[in-house]
Amino acid sequence: MSEIELKFLLDELTSSELWGRAKALKLASGSPKTRTLRSIYLDTPEHALKKAGIALRLRRDGRRWIQTVKTRAELHGGLSQVGEVENPAPGGRLCLDAIPDAAVREEVVHRVSGAPLQPVCETVIRRSASELSLDDGTRAELAIDIGEIHAGGRSAELRELEIELIEGSLGGLFDIAHLLFPVGGLRFSRLSKAARGYLLAEQGWIDPPLAPRNAEDVALDRAQIAEQAARDVLRECLDQVATNVVVIRELDDPEGPHQLRIGLRRLRSAFSVCASVLKSPEMTRLSMEARWLGQEVGRLRDIDVVANNIVRREAEAHADEPGLPPLADALSRQAGGLRDHLRKVLPDARVQAFLLDLARFVEARGWLVPQDFGQTERLAAPVVELAGKALSKRWKKVSKHARGLETLDVEQRHELRKELKKLRYAVEFFSPLYPAKRVDPFLKRLKKLQTVFGDLNDAAAVRAMLTGAEAPGAGDPAAQRAIGWVIGASQARAEFGWAGAKTLWGSLDETRPFWK
Repeated sequence: MSEIELKFLLDELTSSELWGRAKALKLASGSPKTRTLRSIYLDTPEHALKKAGIALRLRRDGRRWIQTVKTRAELHGGLSQVGEVENPAPGGRLCLDAIPDAAVREEVVHRVSGAPLQPVCETVIRRSASELSLDDGTRAELAIDIGEIHAGGRSAELRELEIELIEGSLGGLFDIAHLLFPVGGLRFSRLSKAARGYLLAEQGWIDPPLAPRNAEDVALDRAQIAEQAARDVLRECLDQVATNVVVIRELDDPEGPHQLRIGLRRLRSAFSVCASVLKSPEMTRLSMEARWLGQEVGRLRDIDVVANNIVRREAEAHADEPGLPPLADALSRQAGGLRDHLRKVLPDARVQAFLLDLARFVEARGWLVPQDFGQTERLAAPVVELAGKALSKRWKKVSKHARGLETLDVEQRHELRKELKKLRYAVEFFSPLYPAKRVDPFLKRLKKLQTVFGDLNDAAAVRAMLTGAEAPGAGDPAAQRAIGWVIGASQARAEFGWAGAKTLWGSLDETRPFWK
């Protein structure tokens, strides 16, 4: 049996309003039923089951005890999909021989291998649940879980919402989420209760400390088909975007906006390099939404870069220039205003709809176009075929924009910079498919060339930001001197790098494309 549910973390206000909204929308057929669930998760002393991706649970529901084994758990974008096998456990006694699925039973017994099974953690949850239904025939259980997780002498509170599919399409779960949370503010739950219990036992918390999330490698495999690889790449992009949305809402770390913008750019690049299998009206719409959100966060990121990475760097290196620290402080105050604005944008309905629709697109195969009869063949193509064509296309565009490199004007340099960035993202997506000894030299030279174009872009951003109508320091001679200093220093750094750009491009151009 497979369990499919959409999971969100809740605050107290949201959970108290939810049932009223479900009733007003006529989604719920009756009042919610409330019961207390006590669950005990067990494993060997060496956590052999956890290492195998298996969760073993005894749960008391009223007077009944139920033994459950969960396998093949996947949780992406709030959507949990897991294999589940249950059987009665009279008196709360564990019995591996009673597991009804022979394959699951053999796997659990093999992993345990005679070792003693002992409690790892316990959850005590008060669950309010009711069945919901949509006009399209989708049926789901809405459950609000409020309670505690106990492990290793510690305890932690948990408020979680689950929308579990009973009948109908997976996409119906996202429709229900849209209806129940029309004004925004949702936050995906990224971990199962079992995973949270293990974390509490081992590290003392049920959620990793919130921090900016960098892009991570995607473990693509040459045996995959194109659709599977595209899905895995999009899952990584979604996780990076969704996490950093929360980071910006709750932390002042300037790395949050930086990583959110990277995540959105990687997402749009993934749409582009996988267009042969993903292209659809919904992909186009989501790409436009990602572009809009990228522009919103980009304004904050640009001023953070100028204030912290450029002006403060000059202030630390040149303490005899008294106008530099006040200039950095003035820019930081402007950044604060933009951060406040962004914190109003991110929890609103538009951003939430984008995240929900992106998750639906990834997990419910939102790229399928019924009228496209050739799509099935393209989806089933080997991933190396998709990678080869995508990388060749990106390389061809870079080569075209790099012609006559030393004569490129400002706009042409900017276009080449964007194409280099797209190429790098494509290389990073598909690099696991190729030997590292072939990928690394290419990627290393590409990064060096990107650094030159990054300095050019920074110099342009400094000039635009410090000479515009809203530039700080008007009428202040010390500030004006500092502005001139920063513009001159950033321009000199960019020109120095540009002097070696032709050599760097030649080195990259001579490197054998690793995908051929």
